[in-house]
Amino acid sequence: MLFSIIIPLYNRPQEIKELLETLVLQTYKQFEVLVIEDGSVKDAAAIVDSFTDKLNVRYFVKPNEGQGFARNFGFERAEGDYFIIFDSDCLIPPDYLETVNNSLQSNWLDAYGGPDDAHPSFTPIQKAISYSMTSPFTTGGIRGNKKGIGQFHPRSFNMGISRQVWEKAGGFIITRLGEDIEYSIRIHSMGFKIGLIPDAKVYHKRRTSFYQFYKQLHFFGRARINIYKFFPGSLKLVHFFPAGFTLLLAFTLVSNMLMWPVAILCNFLLAVLILLIFFHAWSKNKSVKVAFLSIIAAFIQLTAYGLGFIQDFWKRVIFKQS
Repeated sequence: MLFSIIIPLYNRPQEIKELLETLVLQTYKQFEVLVIEDGSVKDAAAIVDSFTDKLNVRYFVKPNEGQGFARNFGFERAEGDYFIIFDSDCLIPPDYLETVNNSLQSNWLDAYGGPDDAHPSFTPIQKAISYSMTSPFTTGGIRGNKKGIGQFHPRSFNMGISRQVWEKAGGFIITRLGEDIEYSIRIHSMGFKIGLIPDAKVYHKRRTSFYQFYKQLHFFGRARINIYKFFPGSLKLVHFFPAGFTLLLAFTLVSNMLMWPVAILCNFLLAVLILLIFFHAWSKNKSVKVAFLSIIAAFIQLTAYGLGFIQDFWKRVIFKQS
């Protein structure tokens, strides 16, 4: 089976260099790479060209339209039997393609997703963010988990679809704001078999600062409402958890300032959550520093997602604004 690896790229030349270096080391060699430069100011032409003697790689430049439509551009030009999507800030383990190929041979999936993890080379903040996005104490616990609530929806940082899916379902119809979840639900609705390949993990750098992480998660919260507008039945109780946490946090601050008795209970609940995150993150990363940073990352994740969710729920669901 020939895999076509499709990577949208926007102003991140150093990231694509590191990603391509990991693809050179793949134990399974039947693959091509398509790098789609999506209207970048800082292009990676020279960097990609330096890999042409090591990889079957093609480089394309197009006007900026966002990652969803950049992936469609790659789908249209891919020659493989199976298309794999990576974000440019991922590092790929050497046995990734071999793992996927073996899994598809034994248990065919029309589309799949894989989990992500922190690489040892990541900074403490990156490790804390990675922990938060995969922790059972935040909404990240439902990502890359067979036991997640409802249908499994592959995420586009580590996702694969067969050529048959592309030919029948087409590509992404929105380019941002939850485009991968919309695509997954649409593939499900057409009767294709979708699942998780647990061992097909990537190392996902995500964001390098808490400020960038906040902006990303605020966007994710808004994206959940965007998906709701396409598929109202996709909104589950778990998606309201960050908004509930954000409101609880605000109520706790007010009750402490006004010295309401209920503040004692609120403080206790938050203290329990902080301790759970700290010791769980410590056990996972074997670092006290990362454990402390994980508390910050978790609170940023929940409040940023919650605020984005509340913002667009209020505007688009309550007031029916476009």
